[in-house]
Amino acid sequence: MRTLVLGRMPARVTEVLATLRADGFDAEGTSTDEEAGKLLATGEFGVLIIGGGVEGGSRTAVKALAAEHGVRRVLDGALTAPIDACVRREFEPLIREVAAEG
Repeated sequence: MRTLVLGRMPARVTEVLATLRADGFDAEGTSTDEEAGKLLATGEFGVLIIGGGVEGGSRTAVKALAAEHGVRRVLDGALTAPIDACVRREFEPLIREVAAEG
């Protein structure tokens, strides 16, 4: 189950990806809507995590693209420190749940 992470702060995206990958998740990330659109168009992603800094109009447009390209779950998230613990507590259980649904 591939996960796409969209966040406005590249350093945060990198931290989230590092945690997900260290824990065995297949994840990709970006800070731009354009790149997120290209990645979603591949149809390879089952989960999309949208960071708290992604603005309303962008958030709506990316969610629509996700639905169009078969993403099963969109997770809205604002991270709290420490980032790795937040990712493990808030996102990983939901990614596992989606993966278990098949």
